[in-house]
Amino acid sequence: MIVLVCGKNIEDAARVHSISWQESHRSFSEPEFVAKHTTERQRRYFEEKISAGSVIYMLLDKGVPVGVAAVTGALIEDLYILPEHRNRGLGERLLRVAMSRCTGRPTLWALENNADAARLYKKVGFVRTGKRNSINEKLVEEEYVLG
Repeated sequence: MIVLVCGKNIEDAARVHSISWQESHRSFSEPEFVAKHTTERQRRYFEEKISAGSVIYMLLDKGVPVGVAAVTGALIEDLYILPEHRNRGLGERLLRVAMSRCTGRPTLWALENNADAARLYKKVGFVRTGKRNSINEKLVEEEYVLG
């Protein structure tokens, strides 16, 4: 089941985002930077996104929060699935819902070192645009659009 994130469930969404983000960035980010991404910090982040017009969706698996994704217009961001729930089709399910909620041609950005994300995006029809954004000297993200 996919639900909208609001005041009463934002803590659950923030927890999913925190755990997933930390796990996905642990291998290439400084430990102090990873540790900053607490549930409390991510709750504030989601509150700011919602205030700015983003819509955040949370995926429940048998009633348990396991994934999140944000949509702002045609931009999909913050797509994360808890590590222990990956490789079961849940990310694709959440991505397809997010795509259906876009108000234009779905677009997203992914770190170039995230091969799993690239594989998923290509599977559902996204293509790289060639646009790149350097996060820092080590990290680059690439833009994808639905082809």
